Amino acid sequence: MYDYIVIGAGSAGCVLANRLSEDPSVRVLLLEAGPKPTNPWVRIPAGMSRLFLPNPLNWSYFTEPEAELEGRKVYWPRGKTLGGSSAINGLAYVRGHAMDYDGWRQLGLAGWGWDDVLPYFKKSENRETGETSHHGVGGNLSVSDPPVRHPAARDFIESGVASGIARNGDLNGPEQAGIGFLQFTMDKGRRHSTNDAFLGPARGRPNLDIQTEAHTQRIRIKDGRATGVVYRQGGVEREADAAREVILSAGALNSPQILMLSGLGPAAHLMEHGIPVVADLSGVGENLQDHLYVHYVARVTPESSVNARLRGVRAYLEGAQYLLTRGGLLTLAASQACAFVEGLPGAGHPDLQINFRPLSFDFLPTGELAIGKTPCVTASVCYLRPQSRGRIRLGGADPALAPVIHANYLTAEADRQAMVAGVNWIRRIFGTAPLKDRVLAEELPGPEVRTDADILAFVRRMSQSMYHPVGTARMGNDAGAVVDERLRVRGIAGLRVVDASIMPLIPSGNTNAPTIMVAEKGAAMIRADAR
Repeated sequence: MYDYIVIGAGSAGCVLANRLSEDPSVRVLLLEAGPKPTNPWVRIPAGMSRLFLPNPLNWSYFTEPEAELEGRKVYWPRGKTLGGSSAINGLAYVRGHAMDYDGWRQLGLAGWGWDDVLPYFKKSENRETGETSHHGVGGNLSVSDPPVRHPAARDFIESGVASGIARNGDLNGPEQAGIGFLQFTMDKGRRHSTNDAFLGPARGRPNLDIQTEAHTQRIRIKDGRATGVVYRQGGVEREADAAREVILSAGALNSPQILMLSGLGPAAHLMEHGIPVVADLSGVGENLQDHLYVHYVARVTPESSVNARLRGVRAYLEGAQYLLTRGGLLTLAASQACAFVEGLPGAGHPDLQINFRPLSFDFLPTGELAIGKTPCVTASVCYLRPQSRGRIRLGGADPALAPVIHANYLTAEADRQAMVAGVNWIRRIFGTAPLKDRVLAEELPGPEVRTDADILAFVRRMSQSMYHPVGTARMGNDAGAVVDERLRVRGIAGLRVVDASIMPLIPSGNTNAPTIMVAEKGAAMIRADAR
């Protein structure tokens, strides 16, 4: 018997396990479907390129064929280990815009405005540059500036300023709009996942039981109350009881999947798969949102790209430098610099995120990801507030089956217009000195792609996910909401969802930091309600 059972040891679950087990009077069980993160590349920031593709620490999902993307199936990597996607992501620490959270509060969700959530962002943070009105120190999660600031990234910023974008020295500060260097979940040159940041300090507590390779099959519900969890470990089905609450933190894909496997979801869909209906919750799996991402690649002068230094013998030299100093190019995360700009007329605040990296990748016929052979740099753009909505469905009643993902990208006209505007913004920056002086040729989209119709066709052909799924167990007060403002599943006692799936609207930026905030706030709610 445990007081709390947390399902999923990802970006949210590790935070919950730490905060709940701070109380020595309660027992906490943390269940993680994946193995321990023993792969050494997990700790190396540049290792994300190796963890991105299918491997034992990655669920490696694909969407269903996307009608607006020429019928392509889009790859959705998700972390499957302690730390979840924070163990394999690009390390970017981005909170989103204050208006995102004020928008949640305007939906009737008391306690979720910017002033309400900022203290929880700060609570988790240990900002290397010190405490400010918007940053905290002494928290579990190390947030750092880039250890390496490549000259081409500096020129990207300068060209952005010359193009009319305001310089911004803190993209998580009082104002998001502008261009500057990103911040990262990095500690002295090493990735700082939620496993390292939150689970590490709690691991020795006698009241915290951490079980890996423990795949949740369903939540047990009796007389309208969650009483425990059934999970499979080592080929054996096991059960655990929860005296107080079961907390679902398996992410925007697996949380709705587990709810439906437990009989909580759209009744007709559950009956289709022979699952007894415990509660007809029509919103489970609905409201799926993600950031669609498209890449611009330019061939540049040799000193403007790090491609050559990350290939062949030079790559081994970089590896040796990293092992000796925790410095050098292996501290490069997915992107270095970033611009938050307006793309659609009348947006009022940034609705495009443009990321820059002084390198490029090639996809090999073997399926591997390799550093580009020629000197190139990459800029990538997403529309921050997509209007398209998708859904998650079950592939069947077997928990081993992957969830069925319908992202429904570009089904909204605003999304199509914004992506075209984003590519035009990148071209504007790259066509402005000093970055312009480094560029030899545009590789993607290419000089033949000129009109807005051409650009949209390029987006349909080449865009990918930015890996930010949210919203599939939406928080709200209406009949379609899955959880209330205290993250309690409607109609079921002793059950909460605490992860990115509760977000009613996607934040304007990367979603790891907001997910950690949700877990910090959720843990505080759980402990307050217990009192």
